[in-house]
Amino acid sequence: MNLSASLPLLVLALTIEAAFGYPQRFYAAIGHPVTWIGRLIGWLDRGLNRQTASFTARKTMGVLALLLLLAVIVILSALIQRLCLSFGLLGLIPLALIASTLIAQRSLYEHVARVAEGLERDGLEGGRRAVSMIVGRNPQTLDEAGVSRAAIESLAENFSDGIVAPAFWLGVGGLPGIAAYKAVNTADSMIGHRTPRHLAFGWASARLDDLVNLPASRLTALLLVASAALDRSADAAGAWQAVKRDAGKHRSPNAGWPEAAMAGALGLRLAGPRVYGETRIEDHWMGDGRTEANAADIRRALALYKRSCGLLWALAALLTTVTLL
Repeated sequence: MNLSASLPLLVLALTIEAAFGYPQRFYAAIGHPVTWIGRLIGWLDRGLNRQTASFTARKTMGVLALLLLLAVIVILSALIQRLCLSFGLLGLIPLALIASTLIAQRSLYEHVARVAEGLERDGLEGGRRAVSMIVGRNPQTLDEAGVSRAAIESLAENFSDGIVAPAFWLGVGGLPGIAAYKAVNTADSMIGHRTPRHLAFGWASARLDDLVNLPASRLTALLLVASAALDRSADAAGAWQAVKRDAGKHRSPNAGWPEAAMAGALGLRLAGPRVYGETRIEDHWMGDGRTEANAADIRRALALYKRSCGLLWALAALLTTVTLL
């Protein structure tokens, strides 16, 4: 699929997902494409990740598992794309409906908004319950500011790998592009951990996920800076300075870019030391503002996010227009 077809597909998919999301009744009835990918990853993990094998052998099996995963996903999505496009331009509509299920604009907004609602309605315990649904850190270690920062950090990071990155790879490679990206990203979330079971087997998935998220993380930071420039209550210059100063200091090669931009735009400090389970992770702070965040700051972050999604759509529409001229 060339850009003259993949970019209009991207615009349609972003529009459909923003308007409708993924209906809960569909999830209850048939699950979600990411859960289907997850089942395949789980099957490969059980079948190829032998605990008795050597580190090198398990690393090799992890590479094989990733290649098999990508082969299955890319072949299936390419066949679906070819079938849809056999109907001409009308085929872009069902293709966009399928692609929209791999983008999460609406659901990310709703999940983060529930944290603000929980804090506003039920106080700290309500916020902790809501934030535990979107972050892996121990919610009992978080005060109101910690809950709020965790929600904003999750919003920033997931804007990159849940919206901008899928959109980027959809625009570049059509349905096979976005499907392959989601396969890699899901594999990283399931097996790309530094645990005894997955340190070797998940190495390839973790490294490839870092690579495929690299362009989108930088684009996400630029979208947040641009969005801040359109909001009098946000600080675009602060966002840009935070990105230049702090993004490269984050323990993740990609998460620091959107988190630093969000922190600088809102006048906050994000990331920093945090606790996952019983393990304390030391990390650099993103931004040089205040750490005392609250539900109002989550609302400000959501407004910035919503505007940035609009800018992403506008960018896709502009590129579509240029390619069709």
